[in-house]
Amino acid sequence: MDWLLLLIAGLFEWGWPVGLKFGMTDDGLHWGWIAFAVFCMFASGTLLLIAQKTIPMGTAYAVWTGIGATGAFILGLLLFAEPATLSRFFFVGLILMGIIGLKLTAAS
Repeated sequence: MDWLLLLIAGLFEWGWPVGLKFGMTDDGLHWGWIAFAVFCMFASGTLLLIAQKTIPMGTAYAVWTGIGATGAFILGLLLFAEPATLSRFFFVGLILMGIIGLKLTAAS
């Protein structure tokens, strides 16, 4: 169950950089997006806190940030037309391999 909570926490990690990106534009601050970002930060951190009851802290944190970084990368491509270079995909793939490796080697 804690691994599922950690996965959901990682998904909430996607929300706050997107909220901050949409929250600050040349037109000024957009408080709805900033509130969305703060909510995602709170939800993500709370779920990480709960998941760490049974998942070692270093593993949980690495997986959490890896899910967040991977999701932010994908959303950056889809929403903000960020560069989709082979090297960027390669290095995000390494992050994903690390997440999978940590899950496979985690103590039961």
